[in-house]
Amino acid sequence: MLVIPAIDLKGGQVVRLSQGDPLRQTAYSADPIAMAKRWEDEGASILHLVDLDGAFSGTPQQLSVVAQVAQSIKIPVQLGGGLRSLAALEQAFASGIERAVLGTAAIENQAFLAAASSRYPGRILLGIDAKNGKVAVRGWAADTDLLASDLATRSADLPLAAIIYTDIERDGMLTGPNMDALRRLAEVTRHPIVASGGIATLDDLRRLAKLEPTCIVAALVGKALYEGRFSLKDAITAAAR
Repeated sequence: MLVIPAIDLKGGQVVRLSQGDPLRQTAYSADPIAMAKRWEDEGASILHLVDLDGAFSGTPQQLSVVAQVAQSIKIPVQLGGGLRSLAALEQAFASGIERAVLGTAAIENQAFLAAASSRYPGRILLGIDAKNGKVAVRGWAADTDLLASDLATRSADLPLAAIIYTDIERDGMLTGPNMDALRRLAEVTRHPIVASGGIATLDDLRRLAKLEPTCIVAALVGKALYEGRFSLKDAITAAAR
């Protein structure tokens, strides 16, 4: 199982939000390029970027920073946040990213997700952000009645790279991943799953790596790395099956 460091961008800074709340923000660095190089140097095989300004506004806001990050490192970069049209996707890929995460637009417009994954097969990740099993959209500011499992099921035939499942209530809270929700999702989808939200210890990573069915291919880790709960090197070792 891969460990993927996450860099959340807001106003050009590396930040973390608690439960997606922009009023509960911690800034960790004013230099996202240096942070990206750090994770590459420490063994990351892929980097996850989130344009938080884009997620809240609905259009990408940090593509110039994203392009600088992508050009400064050799490992692939995946990006989410505000990618809600094919034109925005084209701009994002032109910035140098390898994969794109679609959330709000993919959920509100299934035809868009189908068109995007058809144009970029194997390069689109479906971002499912859920609270109590139900999907949230628009930077987690709006709830829906759509179950995460139903969204995964209706997307089963699309050529997606993976599904990123984020438990909103645990994100940035260091309370451990939602194993039950991940297990339920794994039972209804054929797509690989990337776990996100709540990872706080090396044991969390070990448990994810052993989760049955064994389709958790990666874990996004943010706050635990930034606060020194463990090193990226130790995380990679712990997550190895």
